[in-house]
Amino acid sequence: MSKKKGGRRSKYETHVEPRLFEVECWARDGMIDKDIAKKLGVAYSTFKTYINKFPDLSASLKKGKEVVDYEVESALLKRALGFHYVEELASPMGDVVEVTRYEKPDVTAAIFWLKNRKAETWRNKELVDVKKVKAETNLIEEKTKLIKGETKDTSILDALVEGRKQYEQMMKERENNE
Repeated sequence: MSKKKGGRRSKYETHVEPRLFEVECWARDGMIDKDIAKKLGVAYSTFKTYINKFPDLSASLKKGKEVVDYEVESALLKRALGFHYVEELASPMGDVVEVTRYEKPDVTAAIFWLKNRKAETWRNKELVDVKKVKAETNLIEEKTKLIKGETKDTSILDALVEGRKQYEQMMKERENNE
């Protein structure tokens, strides 16, 4: 334990440090930081400060949370892939009989797993082509100037329209090649 020179000891020293093993266990059991702080008798804001200030507390929380994270990850994977399990049932004669059952793969678990583990491939995404957006913005700006009478020269507008046609042709070719 770290002690200050003179004066009273901090709540970390009296309420938290002696219970670091319990903190790890609570984190492993899935308790959130706010509830851990409450169990220790310290304010949540103070607890957050202690996490940043005292490496032992941070390490205890991390170690406890890693265990439960791995367990949840394993359970999620198991649900995503499907699994066999043994169930004990009572027979009409009163005997206990073991029956092997199969839990089908859970599509929701599989989707969740893939979206998190292979996000580049599986996440819901819309690709935004920045060049296309800029070109369309320039085209709209030039059309607006023409309509407002701010310009009489249509060469810029013609060039933008031609550029857009070329871009669309290039994108069609790219799609055909894929």
